[in-house]
Amino acid sequence: MRTRHVRTGAARSGPQAGPVGGPGAASARRTVAGLGALLAALVLALLPLPPVTGTGQAHAAEAEDSAMTLSGRKGRYDDFSDLKVTVHQTRNLRSQGVEVSWTGRAAPATTDIKNFLQVMQCWGDGADGPDREQCEFGANNAGTHFTSQRTLPKGLDPLEKEYADAPEGANPFVPFRPVSGDPTDSTSDSTYFSDNDTNAQPWLKTRTDGTGEAVFEVKTAVEAPYLGCGAVDVAAGQLEPRRCWLVVVPRGEHDPDGSANPGSGVHTSPLSQSNWDQRLVFPLEFGPVGNTCAADKAERRVIGSELLTDAMTSWQTELCAGADARFTFSQAGEDYARRLIEQPTATSPGLGITVAPVTGGTDVVHAPVAVSALTVGFFWEDESASVGQIRDLKLNPRLLAKLLTGSYPFDIRQITFQSPVPEHVRGNAQSIVVDPEFRKLNPALDRPTAPQLNPGGILLQAGNSDVNTLVWRYLQSDTDAREFLKGKPDPWGMKVNPFYRELGLDKNAPLDFPKADPTETEIVFQGTKKISYGQLEKSPYANDMHNGAQRVRRGATGATFTAAEDTSSPLGVKLVTSAAIPGTRQAYGLVDMASASRYRLGIAALPNADGVYVKPDTASLLKAVERMPDSSVAGVKAPVPATAKNGAYPLTAVVYAVAPLDQPLAARQDYARLIRYAAGAGQTQGLAPGELPPGYAPLPGALRDRAVAAAEQLVRGKPGVPPPDTPADGGQAAGAAAAGGTEGGVTGGDTIGGSGDGGSGAGSGSGSGSGGADATGGAGTEGGAAGPDGSASPGPSVSESVSGPAKSNLASSGGLTPNEVLGVVRWVLLAVLAVGGAAALAGPVLLRFSVRRAGTGGSG
Repeated sequence: MRTRHVRTGAARSGPQAGPVGGPGAASARRTVAGLGALLAALVLALLPLPPVTGTGQAHAAEAEDSAMTLSGRKGRYDDFSDLKVTVHQTRNLRSQGVEVSWTGRAAPATTDIKNFLQVMQCWGDGADGPDREQCEFGANNAGTHFTSQRTLPKGLDPLEKEYADAPEGANPFVPFRPVSGDPTDSTSDSTYFSDNDTNAQPWLKTRTDGTGEAVFEVKTAVEAPYLGCGAVDVAAGQLEPRRCWLVVVPRGEHDPDGSANPGSGVHTSPLSQSNWDQRLVFPLEFGPVGNTCAADKAERRVIGSELLTDAMTSWQTELCAGADARFTFSQAGEDYARRLIEQPTATSPGLGITVAPVTGGTDVVHAPVAVSALTVGFFWEDESASVGQIRDLKLNPRLLAKLLTGSYPFDIRQITFQSPVPEHVRGNAQSIVVDPEFRKLNPALDRPTAPQLNPGGILLQAGNSDVNTLVWRYLQSDTDAREFLKGKPDPWGMKVNPFYRELGLDKNAPLDFPKADPTETEIVFQGTKKISYGQLEKSPYANDMHNGAQRVRRGATGATFTAAEDTSSPLGVKLVTSAAIPGTRQAYGLVDMASASRYRLGIAALPNADGVYVKPDTASLLKAVERMPDSSVAGVKAPVPATAKNGAYPLTAVVYAVAPLDQPLAARQDYARLIRYAAGAGQTQGLAPGELPPGYAPLPGALRDRAVAAAEQLVRGKPGVPPPDTPADGGQAAGAAAAGGTEGGVTGGDTIGGSGDGGSGAGSGSGSGSGGADATGGAGTEGGAAGPDGSASPGPSVSESVSGPAKSNLASSGGLTPNEVLGVVRWVLLAVLAVGGAAALAGPVLLRFSVRRAGTGGSG
């Protein structure tokens, strides 16, 4: 901070001493100062406020602050000195996607395996980076080519000394050594990672102009405990998150022995010594993961919507600091959370997170805590595109309806000569990429090439959720989609899968995405062994939306429709996934905006009620909130796609924290702290712990005020029923102490659970922190908050309304946008400068007046 030093003048000696320059000069200076202050006030008032920065821009700028660029160097046969690789975020990391880009020497067009990068995540406590045994690379069945394996072809690397020997007929193998546990012992050892869940990128191709970019998935200790990235343990005294590394190995046109292999390319692993010596090593600093809050603090349990999971994960560390309680968050379907609030037991959580309101049971408060959205996130590579990856995609409601109803044959069966298109969907486009409606909407993908049947079924979460209902209401708000669900063919003759037409989805808006097609496809393996798969295997569920985003980022849905030998099974055969081939990976899913942002997925544009295609960002989400009507509970916004106009994104939702008023005072005070933090400091956008992560729009001022009012009402409790532990001041002192929004407690860091691959069951749940409530899922048919025409559905009487004394005592909870802060500050400064300027002008006037009065003998 710059300090302004003011030098004062020395007084004259003798009887004539006085202010330098005399009274006239001082008066003139005061007059000039006063005019200057008034002019400054006027200029400040007239200055325009800076524009609000969108959430994507703000977070991108913050991520770039930690970007790191490293240069390659000349090798024995390939020169990488022109190569510059940038990792665009290296600090405040969590389980997420990180952009990696590079520039270098132009690479001629070829199908050979050469001129590419290999990227892997590693652990290692050394200052110079990891050993090659500490890197996740070379998954089981990663391919027969040595470039994607931990196996080193014997004799091809003259610098390889440590792993040069192997039994006759075998090749040396570099084991993976985890942060704790035994190292792997063979290429088939998938103890720690496999094709289905590895983040290693064995082949990131350089374009012909020498450039390239990709998004690399980094893992925390939750997803990859064998790497331990970000792990902390307060109880064990491990307070600093474990650092990890991103290693980039550039590959050119030669193997370590100098061979160029025309027609095929390089043949050796990046872990071979000569290749490993060319590595570029980037340090990765993660946010805290694990037990970040002392276990001896009182536990306050929270359960509900996945839409809040990323925000809660970020807030936890800050909420825990200096508090006497800790919060444990269990992710579960909103309908289940509402039931626990409406019909509590002795072990029920005291705070539920939901989108639709609680309308029965005890008196509650509804506090808005987040604004987010549902998206169609995608990752589509395209070898024929010069950019290598599809960046823009449009989907309309009827296309979504086709995807959600198994109406594309390829989504329920792998079409072959032996397994033709099922009779009940015959005549339909085999997949979305050959659908004339899709091609018309996305002309860049309308090509006269042979039909491409990727990407297969869209990934959908297995459990119940209010956002699933929101999707069905969105489809019903569109005439074309609603008529298609009812049975009317599209203009090209495609019809809804008849097994879904029976569900009445043109009117009913279930909480789930049913897999209703019973078609079974039999595979004959090795001539005699037989096994069958169905829609659940061909188009599997994701465990939750976060897991869905992970799978999309990897370009692998987890579909299992390929047969492989299984000696442990009575059938002698099992269903397995097919390895995703770099350069041809395509996947998409319905995921929350936070997860799509976290993994840097492409996000499809969807038409709103005006028919304008919109992507979710801060502006489009806030426009949707502005137009949302109240639900059956006054003051609780209902997401109604039919009202999403004027730039609004149609799948926007407001997330509410719901708390009963009849809880003990101590619990109510703690939950009020959480609400205040969520509405205050928790709305500051950023990547640091405690801030609002990407994928959310800041709460508008009116919703922040309502949240603070709800928190105050929660502290007061049920009107007229003072609880037995109410202090003499009625709890107002405790409520005031919590108003700063920095107290409370939460355990855990980046501890999103339930993210394992596989599973097609009907329930899902995950926990953040320690303890947590049981979570169940399952098929559901609960309707949404509004009908297809946009009108709010009738419901029970209002269970709570923030009004009366609560509204007259609203506290400023922070979380202001830069515009709001500057707006308040500049008017305060205007007032101060105006008063100061007036005083400066008044001083000389009063002085002259007093001199004149003294000269005429006047008295006071």
